[in-house]
This record gives sequence, structure tokens and C-alpha cells, in this order.
Amino acid sequence: MSPAVTGLLVGLLLALVAALGGFGYFLLAVVLGAVGWVVGAAVDGKLDLAAVVRGRGRG
Repeated sequence: MSPAVTGLLVGLLLALVAALGGFGYFLLAVVLGAVGWVVGAAVDGKLDLAAVVRGRGRG
């Protein structure tokens, strides 16, 4: 599935959530979508979360 088709489906799903559930559910869907994107990108190897998980050294 191409990124354009995926984006279209996500946009339609978010519009449906906004229409049926209201603004609060729309924001929840956007946040969960962002979390899903981060997890998917990390699993796919396009995003390196090692620096975020490791944090700063103690000295």
C-alpha cells in the first residue's frame, strides 16, 4: 500500500472519529496514531529510540 493511500485512509478514519465522537476523541485518535507511527518506525528501523531511552549519562 502506497503512503498516499495510507494517508488517505488515516485521514478518512480521523474525520469519521471527529464526526462521531467529537473533538476529544479526535485528539485521542491523533495521539494514538502518533504513538503507533513511532512504534512502527522504530520496528522498521527508520527511527532510533536508543538516545531517548538511554537518556543522558550521569557524568
